[in-house]
Amino acid sequence: MIALFVLGYMAIAFEHPIRIDKAASALFTGMMVWVILVFSMHGGHPPEEALMHHLFDISNILFFLLGAMTIVEVVDSHNGFSIITDRIKTRDPVKLAWIIAFVTFFLSAALDNLTTSIVMISLLRKLIHEQKTRWLFGGIIIIAANAGGAWSPIGDVTTTMLWIKGQLPDAAGFVVNLLLPSLATIIIPLIFLTFSLRKSKLVIEPKPASALAHSHGEEATRKEKLRVFALGIGGLLFIPFFKQFTHLPPFMGMMFSLSVLWISTEIMHRKKPAEIRSKMTVLNILRRIDTASILFFLGILMAVAGLQEAGHLAQLAMALDNTIGNIYGINILIGLLSAIIDNVPLVAAAQGMYPIAEVGDFAANGSFWDFLAYCAGTGGSCLIIGSAAGVAVMGLEKIDFIWYLKKISLLALAGYLGGAGVYMLMHVL
Repeated sequence: MIALFVLGYMAIAFEHPIRIDKAASALFTGMMVWVILVFSMHGGHPPEEALMHHLFDISNILFFLLGAMTIVEVVDSHNGFSIITDRIKTRDPVKLAWIIAFVTFFLSAALDNLTTSIVMISLLRKLIHEQKTRWLFGGIIIIAANAGGAWSPIGDVTTTMLWIKGQLPDAAGFVVNLLLPSLATIIIPLIFLTFSLRKSKLVIEPKPASALAHSHGEEATRKEKLRVFALGIGGLLFIPFFKQFTHLPPFMGMMFSLSVLWISTEIMHRKKPAEIRSKMTVLNILRRIDTASILFFLGILMAVAGLQEAGHLAQLAMALDNTIGNIYGINILIGLLSAIIDNVPLVAAAQGMYPIAEVGDFAANGSFWDFLAYCAGTGGSCLIIGSAAGVAVMGLEKIDFIWYLKKISLLALAGYLGGAGVYMLMHVL
């Protein structure tokens, strides 16, 4: 299973040289991992209960992603993001990098890193025409979205897990503990980028009006743009409150918000000519959603779930505990591993390994859990497929794995280690 996962991972990383789409490689890997698991553990009888458990968690993420992508596309089809992009006047790449990073950072804490990445990439497409330049800013968005999600109980799946399951019940406390380390995670890469962008003399060219014609935003009035933008972003912001009050999974809040937006746009355009109405309705927009990205996500998550079910991740966590022993070293390594393996099962494995103690580092709101939230949330930025935000941006912008490794990974690593250093200075000294 491990060998197959490594081979599948390599196929995803080198999709361009081997000319096989990463979604196909991920799906094959995910399905074959479970086939091997069936024959090695259950003598041909499928572990249906375990599969259903994992499928529920995975479908939560996939439906959440589908809903978020659709809402963002609906706002985009009405040119709603022009409400923000029209206010970003700078063409200075350094200023633009800092603005985008901090908007992403704080938006991610309020929404979540996955939704924020999708929203910010939509904004980026309006601001920057050249693809490689957009990739560079996409890398900034990934680092900032993960950093922003790490200090908020609703900003990342792992922080939500630690909050709900009792390791970090004091949400305000871990916001205070993790805000400065998370800020360091994005500020350090931005400082390096500031020097390199100034040397490169990069010129930011916005997309020409003709390139944006596909959005059909010119067919929406300003009032309609404002209404759809407010409903879309308001619907995304509403999801944490929906979850808090109903205790239903986040994807149901996402689908509820989508349904409200869908009904509202149907009513808004029902008296318009059929050719205009068809371009701006949710039904038409659903046909434009990048299904391959969702299937890629399915394959990766199924593969990781299979490794978790076989016990490989728990063994890995136990090996870390036995060889390192230091809570800071363990968490830093877990964060780096989360760039290769999804952070959700790694955090789940850590939750299973270490019971909540009465006092000390492993007590509720203890340093181990605080630092785990930071490391698991931000370490995934080191590789593009190491986080939900990275996978979403990779799918939307078709960013090359090797390009990200060369251009962004070292910046993300410097930010990650710098933020970890800030946390240790705050708590060790």
